[in-house]
Amino acid sequence: MAAFSLGAKARAAGYRLAGYDSIGSTNTEALRAATAGDPGGIWFCALQQTEGRGRRGRPWASAPGNLAATLLLVPEADPGIAATLGFVAGVALNQALAGMLPGARTIALKWPNDVLADGAKLAGILLEAHKLDDGRHAVAIGFGVNIVAAPKALPYPAVSLADLGSALDAAAVFEALGDFWVDCFALWRDGLGIGEVLTLWRQMAAGIGAPVAVSQNGAVVRGIFETIDDSGRLIVRADNDERVAITAGDVHFGGTASVAG
Repeated sequence: MAAFSLGAKARAAGYRLAGYDSIGSTNTEALRAATAGDPGGIWFCALQQTEGRGRRGRPWASAPGNLAATLLLVPEADPGIAATLGFVAGVALNQALAGMLPGARTIALKWPNDVLADGAKLAGILLEAHKLDDGRHAVAIGFGVNIVAAPKALPYPAVSLADLGSALDAAAVFEALGDFWVDCFALWRDGLGIGEVLTLWRQMAAGIGAPVAVSQNGAVVRGIFETIDDSGRLIVRADNDERVAITAGDVHFGGTASVAG
């Protein structure tokens, strides 16, 4: 069994942990547990996923030694509010990684669900929800962090902690993430504190004020990344000076913005 452990804050907050050397998908395992009656507040962690997935069902490669971690929650908040937990997750993961990397690295959040190190993808987040028999929705908040290796042949740059000169392992990164999650989740307060969370998210965001292209359903919106609004939507000042609110899409910054689509 993988040697994962919870940090002091996570233990004090009552979180539980299930650790694996290898698993199909930590998100799948979490939602399976919710269906079986687990009340939530449990982390599922693995050193390797064999059936990992990203946004829109895309496969997510996970080399042995990388971190796959999913937190299962069964919040009382309605699904629309619970969806903002993705921003809580982003802030927590960004804070954990920023405090652990050697040297002067730029760690930033890329809307909607990535963490970048010097502009390359270091980690990703995936939220999935499942309606339970009692009408509530279980939420699986999945984190994938490139610890020892980054995927190759991607349409964007990716990097691992090892590439950045870090000797940290998956267990150490998870322990930090679990403790930072406690503080960020407390700030969220069942959605009442989402404004405070989004303020932190904006402070950590990559690309605000820079050219951006957003691909969605075969169309591309180009302009300047203006901000994230209070609903968590990406606001683009389009080339025709119209402000466009984006709820979903693939985001490209800088040089890749000019060729996207």
